[in-house]
Amino acid sequence: MERWKIGDGHLFIREGDITTLDVDCIVNAANSRLRGGGGVDGAIHRAAGQDELQAACRDIIADIGSLTPGQAVITPGFALPARHIIHTAGPIWHGGSQGEAEHLARCYRASMELAKAHGLATIAFPAISCGIYGYPEAEAARIALTAIRRGLLDGLVSEAMMVLHGPQSFHSWTEAARDVL
Repeated sequence: MERWKIGDGHLFIREGDITTLDVDCIVNAANSRLRGGGGVDGAIHRAAGQDELQAACRDIIADIGSLTPGQAVITPGFALPARHIIHTAGPIWHGGSQGEAEHLARCYRASMELAKAHGLATIAFPAISCGIYGYPEAEAARIALTAIRRGLLDGLVSEAMMVLHGPQSFHSWTEAARDVL
């Protein structure tokens, strides 16, 4: 695990399973219909309790229609150690010419803003859009870490954690952090 002090807050980068963390909230890299899928999304749904989380997600979708890239919504954490789940829909990578960077940065910012609005101080993120959505990891890391740095400096949260799967991702993100931070 690596740690950086940013303003009055801290950023941590670590390998691990986001569903096991005892934090105020974890972020789910959700799809636009909040249906649960593969990767981190499926893992969060399974660990939280599929039926309860799906019912909460259906209620949200009934109100908003769908989650647009960069938008964030919140549910209870149900069976997770985390008390809440913030769901955000990352952009699908189309080569970088369709506003992907802005949408990705907005995912991180909107999640931290929602955490602050709910009085949540600690937040854990996965690598949003880096899986099936195809976002190049090194570029995504720079965008995400810049957004998280800004959120910490703005006091949106006191502790942000990037939780990555595997040593290669951990290495990519820590290298990006050395450049960005």
